[in-house]
Amino acid sequence: MAKETKKDPAEFSVEEKLQSLYQLQTMLTEIDKIKTLRGELPLEVQDLEDEIAGLSTRVEKNKAEVIELTKGIAENKATIETSKAAIEKYTQQQDNVSNNREFDSLNKEIEFKNLEVELAEKHIRDYSAAIAAKNEEIERSEQIIGEKTSDLEIKKAELHEIIEENRQEEEKLREKSKALELTIEPRLLQSFKRIRSNTRNGLGIVYVQRESCGGCFNKIPPQRQLDIRMRKKIIVCEYCGRILIDPELAGIKEEAKAAETAPKKRTRKTAAKE
Repeated sequence: MAKETKKDPAEFSVEEKLQSLYQLQTMLTEIDKIKTLRGELPLEVQDLEDEIAGLSTRVEKNKAEVIELTKGIAENKATIETSKAAIEKYTQQQDNVSNNREFDSLNKEIEFKNLEVELAEKHIRDYSAAIAAKNEEIERSEQIIGEKTSDLEIKKAELHEIIEENRQEEEKLREKSKALELTIEPRLLQSFKRIRSNTRNGLGIVYVQRESCGGCFNKIPPQRQLDIRMRKKIIVCEYCGRILIDPELAGIKEEAKAAETAPKKRTRKTAAKE
């Protein structure tokens, strides 16, 4: 028995292409509805994760700065010790000088070392104040991280619950939509996806409703409506760019026309006039 060869998507008639696109749109709309059930939770989770990551980076940066400041304090303390030792040595040498010139020279060295001590002590005070401020900021950031982490866990649990409730349905729809995409001409599929991505409600193909576009609701000229019903070429809305099909192709009964063609009920007043 000969194997049945699959038809090339490019060989499909315009009507078949439009039917496939509308079926795909229906599936994607159902997926969008499932996503809508999640609400703003995915964005809230992402925002919290980004905020926590930013705070954690800031904490690590502050901790690294505290380490450097602590090293700076140790270095300045060592400078103070060295300078004080030098001052003591120069003071002792002043007792054994033979002339005023040597005494003045040693005195200048002592003054310089005293300035070094004062500067080092100032640095220690500045570094200590900076460390205190950094530690306060670290503590405050870690507290916020704790609060945000708790919020994140709650929102993740909510999101996980919603996802699990609809996982099977969503997976089935995605599988079906992927299989259907293989039957659509790549260039047409790409155009459809581009149109869909540019619309607020995710509709790339719509049917005519009350002689208007089902996407932007702008009026469609009669000749264009006729072309749409003929299904001989792909027609897009001149206002919003969505692909247009007739209601019958979408499986929709035109209630408006049915109402117009339905016979009017006779009332007593109209009967009397007749």
